[in-house]
Amino acid sequence: MTARAWDPRRTRHLGAAAATIAIGLLVHRRGALLGAALRDVAGDALWAAMIVWGVSALAPAARRRWRGAAAYAVCAAVETAQLVHTPALDAVRATTLGHLVLGSDFDARDLLAYAAGVAAALLLDRVLDGRRRR
Repeated sequence: MTARAWDPRRTRHLGAAAATIAIGLLVHRRGALLGAALRDVAGDALWAAMIVWGVSALAPAARRRWRGAAAYAVCAAVETAQLVHTPALDAVRATTLGHLVLGSDFDARDLLAYAAGVAAALLLDRVLDGRRRR
């Protein structure tokens, strides 16, 4: 049994995830100039983009559309899970990390922001992939 070679696309996707997290934290902590509504939408879109990068790092050879569908499914599942409230789960959501990862309350509008974030990440991935091939 031989070890798989490291796929260089993983490095690109992990770097994009790190950059997206940094931008998302800036928006979350310093995005007051955006206004609450725009900051919320931007944060949700960036979170979805980060999920795309994570899925892409796990499965870099998968077709882009499947990686996007898987990322959107994760986003939709997490959003839907926000309909469930238990003391233990709400305690996790009350922490900064828990809130950033799990959110707090279901909002169907977030599903649109996730779709935009997934689409933007896939478009950027396509552009970066095209540049790599040249």
